[in-house]
Amino acid sequence: MKISLDWLRTLFPTDKTPAEISALLTSSGLEVEGLEELESVPGGLQGVVLGTVLTREKHPDADKLSVTTVDVGDDTIRNIVCGAPNVAAGQRVVVALEGATLHPSSGEPFKIKKSKIRGAASEGMLCAEDEIGLGASHAGILVLDTDLPNGTPAAEYFGLSSDHIIEIGLTPNRADAASHFGVARDLRALLRQPVQLPDVSQFHAPTEVPAGNITVEIEDTEGCPRYAGLLLEGVQVGPSPEWLQRRLRSIGLAPINNVVDVTNFVLHELGQPLHAFDADQIGGNGIRVRRAGAGEKLTTLDGTDRTLKAEDLVIADASGTALALAGVFGGKSSGVTEASTRVFLESAYFEPAVARKTAQNHQLKTDASFRFERGTDPHMVPLALKRAALLLQEVAGARVAAPVVDVYPRHIEHTAVRLLLPRVEKLIGHYIAPERIRQILTDLDILITEEGTTETGAAEWLVSVPPYRVDVTREADVVEEILRIYGYDHVPLRPFNAAAFLAKFPSPDPEVLRRDVSQLLSGQGYSEILTNSLVNSRYFETPEQPAADLVRVLNYNSADLDVMRPSLLHSGLEIIRYNVNRRQRDLKLYEFGRSYHRQDDGSYKEKPTLAIYLTGNVQAESWQQKDEKTAYHHLAGAVLQVLRSLGFTPSGQQPVQHAYLNGGLTLLLNNQPVVQLGSVSPKVLKQLDVTQPVWYAELDWQWLLRKYRGALTAQELPKFPEVRRDLSLVVDQTVTFDQLRQIAGKAERKLLREVNVFDVYQGENLGAGKKSYSLSFLLQDPTQTLTDQAIDQVMQKLMAQFEQQAGAVIRK
Repeated sequence: MKISLDWLRTLFPTDKTPAEISALLTSSGLEVEGLEELESVPGGLQGVVLGTVLTREKHPDADKLSVTTVDVGDDTIRNIVCGAPNVAAGQRVVVALEGATLHPSSGEPFKIKKSKIRGAASEGMLCAEDEIGLGASHAGILVLDTDLPNGTPAAEYFGLSSDHIIEIGLTPNRADAASHFGVARDLRALLRQPVQLPDVSQFHAPTEVPAGNITVEIEDTEGCPRYAGLLLEGVQVGPSPEWLQRRLRSIGLAPINNVVDVTNFVLHELGQPLHAFDADQIGGNGIRVRRAGAGEKLTTLDGTDRTLKAEDLVIADASGTALALAGVFGGKSSGVTEASTRVFLESAYFEPAVARKTAQNHQLKTDASFRFERGTDPHMVPLALKRAALLLQEVAGARVAAPVVDVYPRHIEHTAVRLLLPRVEKLIGHYIAPERIRQILTDLDILITEEGTTETGAAEWLVSVPPYRVDVTREADVVEEILRIYGYDHVPLRPFNAAAFLAKFPSPDPEVLRRDVSQLLSGQGYSEILTNSLVNSRYFETPEQPAADLVRVLNYNSADLDVMRPSLLHSGLEIIRYNVNRRQRDLKLYEFGRSYHRQDDGSYKEKPTLAIYLTGNVQAESWQQKDEKTAYHHLAGAVLQVLRSLGFTPSGQQPVQHAYLNGGLTLLLNNQPVVQLGSVSPKVLKQLDVTQPVWYAELDWQWLLRKYRGALTAQELPKFPEVRRDLSLVVDQTVTFDQLRQIAGKAERKLLREVNVFDVYQGENLGAGKKSYSLSFLLQDPTQTLTDQAIDQVMQKLMAQFEQQAGAVIRK
């Protein structure tokens, strides 16, 4: 948002420099992103002064040139060759000195240099008005009537001044500051100086209602709590005066005509959008504010034919014809043209949610909708209307033809908030005197309506917040307002600076757990990625077989991004493809994201997920070790470390259930399928043009957060040594290590600490359908050293159970 400092000073007179004002605004939350000087004439006429022509003689070698001597107020008399026919001795003239850069009204800027023209020396230039950007005439040099001394800067003579433009990065919650007056209100509180609204005391309207006056009826008071209008006659539509055009250009707006320019001027001055209708195009001399009919048509000012929705709020005439999208955009048929002489001015307050929905439905973002959908000031409605009427009287010859029509059926109340004064110190971490708090609130138009104490004796105020501060609704919001005006820099830093107020954070805190898991994976060489939630529907369906569970985007910008992803896999594969195509083949990636699904009942579900990707070699190529391709166990190791860091141990496993994985396992936690991991299907890889195998794991992050308890158990380290025993057994090919591990765990619960497989063998020597596992067992008794007899008893028990439950043959 751009603010003109000259314009701002008409509302808030201050001698603060542009830099000081920028610093003040930034400190109060209106961050200034840029500050630039805007010159009324490019170059500011630097190096251009007043002078006197002393002599004038005809150039000896050119009929149309003159050789003059000129005094510019210093000790040097300059020779200047001039081609103007009106130059004469004794004239007061405008002189561009050597080194000055001129910006003509048309053409490129040029620099004045010392030169010879047809053999005659020339040490400057006598200027015409177009040569210094002050007009279009080139008939002759400017001849001045002034007593100012020679050498006076020309900018001083012409009364030129520069403006400064402040660029504010306006946050969505500060719609109250989306105008020059809104910014002035903040400066009032910061500097404790009065702000002055435009004077509308000269506004006068007839007391009698004339025939043909425009009436107003609000059919939807929820969407439009207040609507005011005023009929003007004798309007002469044409170009705006220079001062008005200059004001609009300073903030980046192009002048259109005096009527439209006035509405834009008032919008950026007071923050209240206005709209001007051609009164002769309002059927039945009446305005109706109503909801549109589904399928109703309206051609807007940009010439676009729009089909309206039933939720759109429109301004219609008495005959029912829609004239404008309320608070968003005007209609073409009722717009003001050069032929218009009767104008009906609209000033209204529209409910933010309604204006936002209408703007979104038609993808229209205007200066008016920007403010209405964030919240405007309902009390500014009549003032802005009068301000615009007075300006149109000045610049367009308008005459107020009827009384102001102000329909306000649903009054917008102030917001009542209870403020506990000790809470101010708790939230800020610094004591602010009650009188200073009272002063700040008063300067912010926040009134103290009641003062009292609680049962504990703490001071408590009931404050009334004006409706234009739509973001101040709670005690914490009021405290924030106090702090930003008091000044963040005025809160001293202490060795242990902190507020005494603690928010109720969720337990467990999902952000903390996410951070811990991120650090764990990053420590193993994985890189975090963030991918688009929008993907291509062709990944999941064909025209012949549409997918009913996809969440489709109705107004997508690209056909390649038309659904919300049902799995993180495909968006991650796009990242892998991008890197592999650029010779980055060894990738270890992870992402915290959400998948989206449409339920059978038509509702939608988001599922937080942790996805892990592995492809290429385990490590970069090195002379120290041979290349090793990533395998299932590398991915499984990372997954198990994540689970253990969260306090989970798999309770079992099943064949993978993921639609896009070709082989792998589903890990069960508390007998629930929580983790899917395996190799990505070649069909999916081919579909996304990924040219190398990819291992993928998908963890149900929502389940892990819900079941996480975070309880830590401290246990003394065992004083007695552990013992390892190895065992080799032959089993059917269908028997898994997990089955053997569970058999061992049930057979010996007291001394068995860990079971591990360190070799798997399949070959002709074992027979068809057989394989051999080499297992290691760690045994330990926390109370005593294990004896050979106790160890042998455990191993005999284990072998017996393997033979009985798994049909194992023990290899001795």
